Amino acid sequence: MLELLAGNHFVAGVVASVIAGAGATTLGAVPVFLLNGMRPRLNNALLSFAAGVMLAATVFSLLLPALDAAEARIGSRIQATLGVIGALCIGAVVLAFAHRVLPHEHFTKGREGQDGSRLARIWLFVIAIALHNFPEGLSVGVGAASGDARAGLGVMVGIGLQNLPEGLSVAVALLSQGYRRIFAFAIATLTGVVEILGGVVGAGAVVLAAGLLPWALAFAAGAMLFVISDEIIPETHRPGFAEGATAALFAGFGLMMFLDAALA
Repeated sequence: MLELLAGNHFVAGVVASVIAGAGATTLGAVPVFLLNGMRPRLNNALLSFAAGVMLAATVFSLLLPALDAAEARIGSRIQATLGVIGALCIGAVVLAFAHRVLPHEHFTKGREGQDGSRLARIWLFVIAIALHNFPEGLSVGVGAASGDARAGLGVMVGIGLQNLPEGLSVAVALLSQGYRRIFAFAIATLTGVVEILGGVVGAGAVVLAAGLLPWALAFAAGAMLFVISDEIIPETHRPGFAEGATAALFAGFGLMMFLDAALA
């Protein structure tokens, strides 16, 4: 599909973010109408698996293409690598700043950011998930709009795969907080829509300034790595869950690595 849209990079980026974001998240949340809950260990394993997929997509679909694109523009592998590292760090710093400023609440870690006492708890959850999902959409938009069909397809598949269990986890978590099934499903779907916004921003930046491509890919990778390290891994490595979480992360990473090689 992305190859068919190669003539319009912006549209390719938006379509990919719709599929990986809203599409996969909504599909993943559907079982909430059949389930009364989910065992904590299974939920933890699913999120860890998603983290492994994200980590592999960050490396193979964002950072490696960023290095190649930067070297093609600069001509020096060393300078290109330094530039990519710089953009990677900027992406992490920007997301860290957003986490520090915006009030939000995690299901396990609790409240973070500035005082959000005036906001209903559900909206604190939504903000937290949006902070998680926006960089994912950004990554898909940048990757798909890059003109590299392999990178675009890789990041779309990777983010889509991890959004399947994530959509279910969000919906089930809301269900366990006493919210109705339809409301839990709607909020889970809404978190996927946030990724479309990220895709529009990422694709637009690449299309408007093609020279930004290597740095946009690295920036998106930095934002993704921050989410993995600061949000997912701490939540999934609670006492008693660490070993299973590590195994699930390796499984997700291995699957995405295999898919990336197969897509080549």
